Amino acid sequence: MGATQRIWTLFRKDWMLEMRQQYSFYGVILYVASTIFVLFLTLGDNADSVTWNALFWVTQLFVCINAVAKSFLQESRGRMLYFYSIVNPAEYVTAKLLYNLVLMAIMNLVNLVLFTAFMGNPTSSTWAFIGISFLGGMGLSLIFTMLAAIASKAQQQASLMAILGFPLIIPQLLLLVRLSRYAFAEVFRDGVVLQVVLLLLALDLAIVVLSVILFPFLWKD
Repeated sequence: MGATQRIWTLFRKDWMLEMRQQYSFYGVILYVASTIFVLFLTLGDNADSVTWNALFWVTQLFVCINAVAKSFLQESRGRMLYFYSIVNPAEYVTAKLLYNLVLMAIMNLVNLVLFTAFMGNPTSSTWAFIGISFLGGMGLSLIFTMLAAIASKAQQQASLMAILGFPLIIPQLLLLVRLSRYAFAEVFRDGVVLQVVLLLLALDLAIVVLSVILFPFLWKD
């Protein structure tokens, strides 16, 4: 069995577990829907563009924490020992990264649809904002996958994720909030949008490379 097939098999295993334990999947959707409904009751559907944008990314962050961060924390020690004996650590973490990218893309779509349904859509370029939201969801899922892998080896898992995640998430969110203003017709200097997009993609690539390099050391623990 080649590396690609092993990665696909691990990806399929995570997907089948998610579908079997549907309470987790639908629990996140319920969380998203209830959060947005509370925002709707508080602000109505006439929130200004700055408030709408800020609330969207706050919701997106907590969706990612609930959907992605559990990926390593739910793996038992016995199961990890079994995977240790049959697959390469780089293949295992790559499968996790890919699975969480797909899961976060689905959650991002749900968040967008519900946010638009309840809070309206003040963007002047809907397709640009959709693309930015998927780019942001991809980056957040990669970061929290790596953090979950590190935290799974520690005793105080939740606190460690908060400590490690804060300095990594803040720059990402600042860039995303700034970039998403482009969809609200904010004027940028020539090339600024492309620079921010490339910077975000570079950060995502760095997270993937660090995960593949560092995870084998965690794997041995």
